[in-house]
Amino acid sequence: MQINSSPPVPPDAPAPRTFGGNSRPPRFLRALGSYNYRLWFGGQGLSLIGTWMQRVTVSWVVWTMTHSALLLGLVGFAGQIFTFALSPVAGVLSDRWNRYRIMLVTQTLSLVQAALMAALALAHVLTVWEIFVLSAVLGAINAFDVPARQAFTVEMVERPEDLPNAIALNSTLVNGARMVGPATAGILLKAVGAGISFLFNAVSFVFVIGALILMRVSARPSQRRVQRMGREMAEGLAYVRQNRPIRTVLVILALVSLVAMPYQQLMPIFAAKILLGGPQTLGFLMAAAGVGAIAGSILLASREDPRHLPRVVLVALFIFGGALVGFAFSRTLWLSLATLVLVGFGMMVLITACNTLLQTVVDDAMRGRVMSLYAMSFFGMGPWGNLLAGALASAVGAPFTIVVAGIICLASGTLFARPLLELVVAVPAPSAPS
Repeated sequence: MQINSSPPVPPDAPAPRTFGGNSRPPRFLRALGSYNYRLWFGGQGLSLIGTWMQRVTVSWVVWTMTHSALLLGLVGFAGQIFTFALSPVAGVLSDRWNRYRIMLVTQTLSLVQAALMAALALAHVLTVWEIFVLSAVLGAINAFDVPARQAFTVEMVERPEDLPNAIALNSTLVNGARMVGPATAGILLKAVGAGISFLFNAVSFVFVIGALILMRVSARPSQRRVQRMGREMAEGLAYVRQNRPIRTVLVILALVSLVAMPYQQLMPIFAAKILLGGPQTLGFLMAAAGVGAIAGSILLASREDPRHLPRVVLVALFIFGGALVGFAFSRTLWLSLATLVLVGFGMMVLITACNTLLQTVVDDAMRGRVMSLYAMSFFGMGPWGNLLAGALASAVGAPFTIVVAGIICLASGTLFARPLLELVVAVPAPSAPS
């Protein structure tokens, strides 16, 4: 008879985590060892495909209705301005309230917004004005969703050392959807029109809401605060001012979001006027950037030591800027697709590395407020960038606008080289696996 010398397992001990029959998932997927994050990964992956479908469909519908670069910029402005305006308040509430419940509400409201867009399009009564208003509504919802979602990531991951991998896998999700969503939207736009594309987005929110409902979430009571909201907002700003790594990352994100990210809003112009294509060409262009972006996300997800991230940010700035300049000068589809792969790679490596740096060094008590400033820097500067890009493209053309954006990225890499390299010593070494 064989005797088991292992110590007895307490009856209330959690069951060992398994992943495809193994005790732990592969290193690249290690965050999926957490049950809640695994649910989120599946539900959010499907939802993001719908999000990218709606984004491409909106830009194409506005362009075909108006043929105005300025209006393209204005719709992009409407979709993000409330993220800029409301994020400081949302960050405080994310630190005060239960982040899980905030996400249930915001994801449900996003479903309603997408359903309204689909209903108007299917009834053939959708106008630019209604797109403008509904885009603004979605921006207001995202102002509360982004800080809560970013801060909740750390609560979904059971092992702290898996957090950088979870952030990189989030980016992989975004960019996998960015490959599938735009191409699918381009096909649907040509075959059945915009309404079905919007409807797919509405249905896709059911999956992420279902994932949230199925999670096993420990009670995180809302925090009772005796301080006024303005005081807590000021504390968050003071914390960032005194923390050089966080301050440097936020400045880089704000600058790049202002001048370079709006290239996406001008894609219909390149598809229709520069490359003489249609909605399928637009889908291919957006998907090409998604291919590069998912490659960058996979690269970061496979690495465990966050101390290399400041150098990664610097290299990504140069790749992003140089590829934007190359894309602006392209007049053939194959070259445009090739340069957009590099654009997507540089952009997503930059964003993911900056996000991971922030999540690595921030104190948990300030996490919601810092991530709200991240939302202001990354998403909130976007509307001003869209407005600026739309106006500049109307005056001097979309290619020249993209060239200017690329040159500013290259100059930023030079300007921030020294501060970024100095951040290497500020990033903590990864924890030893338990």
